[in-house]
Amino acid sequence: MDDRYDVIIAGAGPAGAQCARDLAERGYDVVVLETEAEDEFPAQSNKSTGGTFASMMASFSIPDDVVMHATDSVVIESPNNYLVRDQPGFVLEFSEFKEFLVEDGRRKGADYRFDARVRDPIVDNGDVVGVRYNSDEEIYAEIVIDATGPAAPLAKSLDVVDLERKNHAIGIEYQFEGINLDHPGYADLADAMMLQLNHEYAPGGYSWIFHTGGDTAKVGVCFIQNKRYREHATEDRTVDGFLEYWLETDPRFENAKRVSDTQVRGSAHIQPPGAMSTSSFMAIGDTVPSVDPVWGEGVYKCMKSARAAAVTADRCLTGTVDTSTEAMAVYDDLWHEQVAPRQNRRQMMTRLLYLASNERYDQLMKDLNELSKDSLSAINDGNIRKIAKLFYLSDLPLLWRYWREP
Repeated sequence: MDDRYDVIIAGAGPAGAQCARDLAERGYDVVVLETEAEDEFPAQSNKSTGGTFASMMASFSIPDDVVMHATDSVVIESPNNYLVRDQPGFVLEFSEFKEFLVEDGRRKGADYRFDARVRDPIVDNGDVVGVRYNSDEEIYAEIVIDATGPAAPLAKSLDVVDLERKNHAIGIEYQFEGINLDHPGYADLADAMMLQLNHEYAPGGYSWIFHTGGDTAKVGVCFIQNKRYREHATEDRTVDGFLEYWLETDPRFENAKRVSDTQVRGSAHIQPPGAMSTSSFMAIGDTVPSVDPVWGEGVYKCMKSARAAAVTADRCLTGTVDTSTEAMAVYDDLWHEQVAPRQNRRQMMTRLLYLASNERYDQLMKDLNELSKDSLSAINDGNIRKIAKLFYLSDLPLLWRYWREP
């Protein structure tokens, strides 16, 4: 077995597997180290709902084979109001999506090692030159990429990579059957992806229903364990408890039954990143999480960060090899330009959304319904003028609170 490659990638999730696809297609010797056993990959504990839009499917040549259900609209709910926008999308069969990325990468020449638990980076004179995994195995490369998600064992070991860990988000999801997707008083969720802002069910976060065909849907909740969560949270109610409470009190779930073996559980840290690279090293995917304030689309962000890392590696390894800190910093620039442009504005919108009250959510839905159809996308992209149209003088206490809280 080879012990030297052009690039080592830790983690075979969407980011790691996509980066391997891109690099192998460019002709590089790339190996992916994955903790899970090959016959168990991917485990049901993967954390993504796999909701995405046509832009991602086309950008990364994702086949229809991995689509669980195609949707026509996005719905945003508040406790007493809702917004519907035409937005074609896809709910992925996430395990098949991940399997496709791995197999396509292999067809292109990427090597995979399963049962390979990454321990720490091998550093020589300040340069990352390889990875230790399992008990005492070592592997070397010109560039090392951490795509292990929140665990981030390599990134955490490198003090020069600034990945502060705060605003811990946790979530849980199941697939259900028997859901009334067109219940009176609610938006029609047939062929839709719905995101809900309601502190009663997801304090300081959001919940969702993603239609997966017939009377089935993916249903979940996610919230950030911050001050806002603690203000609204019911004592001793876990994330599982909030999901159960929603199921018990929302009439759309009156006859719903959980589809067996469909649990999805995970976590992330939602905050703007600092440095994401150093000499011979990059951190990608949910190791450096980025979530759009309205659409979410974490999968798309992971894939785009993978492509930015592959472009950077290609530049650094073409001609005279240069994997210095300065050369690798191209990745940071691409991340801020292409993966999450105007990230600070988007993070601001995310925080303000979760700070707002349920009553303010109802007003927000009313205002969005009165704005042009393209306004929501512009707001999600961080358009200051569009964002400003949503605020009132009565929001001054909310804005003051935003500026005061860490």
